[in-house]
Amino acid sequence: MQLEVGKVMVRDIRFADRTRMESGVLHIDKNELVKYLKEDASIKDVDIDIARPGESVRIIPVKDIIQPRIKVKGCGQVFPGFISDVDTVGEGVTHVLEGCAVVTCGKIVNFQEGIIDMSGPGAKYNSFSALNNVVLLIEPVSGLTKHAHEAAVRLAGLKASYYLGKAAQNVQPDEKETFTYNTLTEAARLYPDLPRVVYVYMIQSQGLMHDNYIYGLDAKGILPTLISPTEVIDGAIVSGNCAAPCHKNTTFHHLNNPVIMDLLRRHGRELCFAGVIITNESTMLSYKKRAAHFTQKLARLIEAEGVIVTEEGGGNPETDLMLNCKLLEKSDIKTVLITDEYAGRDGRSQGLADVTAEADAVITNGNGNELITLPPMERTIGVLESVEIITGGFSGSLHPDGSITVELASIMGSLCELGYERLTTRLK
Repeated sequence: MQLEVGKVMVRDIRFADRTRMESGVLHIDKNELVKYLKEDASIKDVDIDIARPGESVRIIPVKDIIQPRIKVKGCGQVFPGFISDVDTVGEGVTHVLEGCAVVTCGKIVNFQEGIIDMSGPGAKYNSFSALNNVVLLIEPVSGLTKHAHEAAVRLAGLKASYYLGKAAQNVQPDEKETFTYNTLTEAARLYPDLPRVVYVYMIQSQGLMHDNYIYGLDAKGILPTLISPTEVIDGAIVSGNCAAPCHKNTTFHHLNNPVIMDLLRRHGRELCFAGVIITNESTMLSYKKRAAHFTQKLARLIEAEGVIVTEEGGGNPETDLMLNCKLLEKSDIKTVLITDEYAGRDGRSQGLADVTAEADAVITNGNGNELITLPPMERTIGVLESVEIITGGFSGSLHPDGSITVELASIMGSLCELGYERLTTRLK
């Protein structure tokens, strides 16, 4: 399987009378995009704003971040099960708008939404501050339930990303990268002497608006499944969860998962990347056990020698994390865990809700309880007062001068358990 990703660099964004890419500038027909998004009867109104790197701008409350893209060759289309049919993706050619993102914002859906600062000390915890962001301010129709509100916002973000991605369809990419994933028999024949590594991708699926989607299917309903890594970076997994902002995997993170990217880039040289096992995170102990045993079975069938496991969220999912580790290690599969911690504001509390003796190789991406004060910004996109409602904020977070004091938990992606952000688990 082979996927070519063509990167079309976006150096600036401007509103215009026609949506197009021209000399590194993404021109957007704002009226056309608003009309397209308002086709959803759940949406009363949409406004669109732009936030550029280095500007004195705070975006709050942020729901999801998506990288605009379009498939130009091969089966399926981006975000299958939402924008397109459920044809499998992961092969062919996909063009992406590099240096650009769609950010969904507006009226708060749930308390677990976050902050993006485009400058100042908060910006260093968040790679999205370095992007040219198209911010969707979405107002739902009155009387909409939270679940319906979340679904409307999620779909609007995906539709906007597809709409903008079409601007790159016939553009010659500035950069190209080709990712190859061999079948299991091919890999065994080509790389018999390289260590066989599998990635176990834990996906939030606890209900109560803690859900993610695979080809449009709510992950709550899956058993652990083997999937090609190129499917993931081609849009097979979409975020719909309201986990704490610091460690929710946004759709952007799924599309640019650094564990998958690094393993693909090392495949055939340092290791044999045998595949991705996606597994869910239930609230029920029996479901957790079932998933962990199926994960163990798949890893054994693939004959994995090493496994990397990433968690999404914290607290309850740490039981899934430790069950996976325990069973994999008992099968003599060397296992490394990637997570974050909630260790109290002084850093002295127990960082994880569950542990097991087999977890002897654990990497942390930081402490979500760490306090930080962020200065006022000249402009707010969204509702600044929601800082006292969101995860990591509290009564008194908002100061009279517009500055805020929050836990790192409130900053989008700051402790990303894939190792994507500044508090990272990989060498660069």
